[in-house]
Amino acid sequence: METRVLGRTGRDVTVVGLGCWQLGADWGDVGDEQAMEILGAAVDAGVTFLDTADVYGDGRSERFVGRLLRERPDAGLVVATKMGRRSDPHVPEAYTLDAMRAWTDRSRENLGVDTLDLTQLHCPPTPVYSRDDVYDALDTLVQEGRIAAYGVSVETVDEALTAIARPNVASVQIILNAFRRKPLEEVLPAAVEAGVGIIARVPLASGLLSGKFDESTQFAADDHRTYNRGGDAFDVGETFAGVPYEVGVRAAREVAALTPDGATTAQLALRWIIDQPGVTTVIPGASRPEQARANAAAADLPPLTAEQQDELRRIYDERIREHVHGRW
Repeated sequence: METRVLGRTGRDVTVVGLGCWQLGADWGDVGDEQAMEILGAAVDAGVTFLDTADVYGDGRSERFVGRLLRERPDAGLVVATKMGRRSDPHVPEAYTLDAMRAWTDRSRENLGVDTLDLTQLHCPPTPVYSRDDVYDALDTLVQEGRIAAYGVSVETVDEALTAIARPNVASVQIILNAFRRKPLEEVLPAAVEAGVGIIARVPLASGLLSGKFDESTQFAADDHRTYNRGGDAFDVGETFAGVPYEVGVRAAREVAALTPDGATTAQLALRWIIDQPGVTTVIPGASRPEQARANAAAADLPPLTAEQQDELRRIYDERIREHVHGRW
């Protein structure tokens, strides 16, 4: 699989990685062995970049990834995790050096590593991105050998641009998909200029861009696609990329019509992200091994044609833009 340098980490990662939120919680039940089968399938398909977080299943996802690292020591994996969402209350004042040390040490234990490849601030309150003491603390964690590099995970374009301006931020993780195009305007060009990696998350708009859902699709009670549609648990942009469900289903039907023979709509949507200048890697999740394999295969598709690009832009402008563009 094609690899790209992940910003200031200097590490090569595959253009399709694996998002490991599903292995923790919030997507329905994924059993222990099923989780390991998903990880194994991704690695067997060539994936070398895994993204997790300390709050995914309260460390469950990290522990599965740690088990994989022990079982596949020669796989050349790069693991990114996140910290900050364990704070209660989740306020700017929670981001102290002592707290970040504790969060980082817990992730190191869960993953079974001395040094984290990449740790990311996990969508903290907006003021955190502008605080000098936060970046000083992150630099201290690097100096102490707890982390090799750090980045941020953001909700908004403005948060991304604030972080990119910091000299030691290695990467920015942001929602980017055919239904969330705003980062193309400023964030990706700024990241390219600064040498910052871009990790594209929610690439399938929580499955909408698979083209498999309709108005009657039901999700489990413990699936965020049921309980977070109004943003009751966390930022609504993390669920269906903030697109009202019925609007997204109708727009996804138009996207599906663009799918070439021999590919799936999800692969088309992932290939669109890979094609965007400045994107380092895209991190679709998977709840089954075959999904992980199919997602990885998106890297084998040829770049989208100008006609496909134009049609995706039209669908966004006509169906989606009014719901999301001005919000994040």
